[in-house]
Amino acid sequence: MDQIEVNIMGNSYILGCPEGGEVPLRQAVAKVDKEMNTIRDSGKLKARERIAVLAALNIAFEQLMEPCPTAQATDPSAATSAGPASTAEDAIAIDRLVKRLDQVLKADGHLL
Repeated sequence: MDQIEVNIMGNSYILGCPEGGEVPLRQAVAKVDKEMNTIRDSGKLKARERIAVLAALNIAFEQLMEPCPTAQATDPSAATSAGPASTAEDAIAIDRLVKRLDQVLKADGHLL
């Protein structure tokens, strides 16, 4: 496994990288860095840990909201029939996750 150095919000990190995985890993780093900078620049949060948690939630939510290309390719009706129920389940799961994070970070206040 190779190691690469990356920067996220001005901090340098050394990450393990599987062979052939440098390009997608750097793309992931760029996405995380962009999301964290956007949250920080909004002026609402300053704590790096909270910014990181919200960035992770935003990215995960964004991915959950994207239609699954595999499901569409194999069964075109799967996307429409599973869409609303799946979205409601995702919203409930995200709400539970935010509540759990609030409990862990309660000394620091609530996330949302």
